[in-house]
Amino acid sequence: MHMADALISPAVGGAMWAASAGIAAYAAKKVQTNLDDRKIPLMGVLGAFVFAAQMINFTIPGTGSSGHLGGGLLLAILLGPQAAFLTIASILTIQSLFFADGGILALGCNIFNMGFLTCFVAYPFIYKPLTGTNPSQGRLFLGSVLAAVIGLQLGAFGVVLETLFSGISELPFATFVLLMQPIHLAIGLVEGLVIAAVVLFIKKEAPEILQKTAAGQPFGTISIKRVVLTLFIAALVIGGALSWFASSDPDGLEWSIASVTGEDELKAPEGIHGFFAEIQAKTAFLPDYNFSKPEEPAATASTDQEKAAWPSVDTGTSFAGIAGSLLTLALAFSIGKGLRHLTSRG
Repeated sequence: MHMADALISPAVGGAMWAASAGIAAYAAKKVQTNLDDRKIPLMGVLGAFVFAAQMINFTIPGTGSSGHLGGGLLLAILLGPQAAFLTIASILTIQSLFFADGGILALGCNIFNMGFLTCFVAYPFIYKPLTGTNPSQGRLFLGSVLAAVIGLQLGAFGVVLETLFSGISELPFATFVLLMQPIHLAIGLVEGLVIAAVVLFIKKEAPEILQKTAAGQPFGTISIKRVVLTLFIAALVIGGALSWFASSDPDGLEWSIASVTGEDELKAPEGIHGFFAEIQAKTAFLPDYNFSKPEEPAATASTDQEKAAWPSVDTGTSFAGIAGSLLTLALAFSIGKGLRHLTSRG
């Protein structure tokens, strides 16, 4: 659900950049009250894990579409909404700048849709009331699935509204929303199952993480080494090898756009859109999560695509998965460390 710049006008893009920056400033200030030396490494490895997990698009049967984990809700459950928002913002920034996944102008929209709506709406107003203070496995499962579905529905509708208010794509509102919401319902169900599995694993290995996060408290002296190590290894394995098994079908947003327009990609206007495209072309050293390749004639590219094997064993994809995971880990960890330093100085 990473929006491209072609959907967004400069006015909407700028407004959403300002909104997301304001939320990030608020989150950075609030997170300092419960951020300690044990939560910081968890921010890093969870960021790496979600980055890697987002590389695996899973097929939605009977649609020709695919989806991937959003991750905002999972981060909120394990870190709290403020730290989760900063972590998902780190992921989306790395993806946009270095992998050309989501536009730079649209980055504020993507952070809002995938971060704010899950961390500050789905988590506190849906997940927490459903799970309660001492949740059973059943309540954790139910809360994870329902909050993931509703959070993704809100995010998908946010994409539609931002596209509508931008008014540069000529996508009809009614048709677009009738495609976006059902396909993201299916994606949300799968995401909910994945989140439930991870949360139940954490409940078994380190239940204090869930308890402290739900109460908005620092982690204190609880042991998180095993969880951190498991998530770090999982991020490297997913990004380095399991990413080969990603579906080649377009994701829910791309599929919805193609269903309306008949085109896989919309052409962005000139001007400021071209300016940001040039910046992204210079910063994205692994566009589309692979090494840059010379352009091929359309006929040759089509033939190669038809013959593409699955799983797609590719060293470029593996390198991108591992590099992106480590970059995200470093950025999220640095943000946490910087905020912790400011707290200790204060």
